[in-house]
Amino acid sequence: VQLVESGGGLVQPGGSLRLSCAASGFTLDGYAIAWFRQAPGKKREGVSCISNSDGRTYYADSVKGRFTISTDNAKNTVYLQMNSLKPEDTGVYYCAADADLYLSLIDNYNYWGQGTQVTVSS
Repeated sequence: VQLVESGGGLVQPGGSLRLSCAASGFTLDGYAIAWFRQAPGKKREGVSCISNSDGRTYYADSVKGRFTISTDNAKNTVYLQMNSLKPEDTGVYYCAADADLYLSLIDNYNYWGQGTQVTVSS
């Protein structure tokens, strides 16, 4: 199982980024995929997750209405579209995967990517 994140970068407040989490070694069907982030000096927090069994999605209150998680099964990739970005969205963003029963914003997933840096600053 391998997860590779991409799409991070530097963006001004109010801007947008789309993060990608490319999975290999397994197919997403039947798995839960989550995005987490960790800001310097802070604990890792769950941002969003999606069930690739039934499409359920969950979002942290801090990102509801601004972030959208989605899956492209043909590409075996999960995306996180981030709009109206704020400086407090800055951090390293990680994707994580596990069996669908793990679907939640709690970081008890067994498979993790290396992370991609997102910096929101003017």
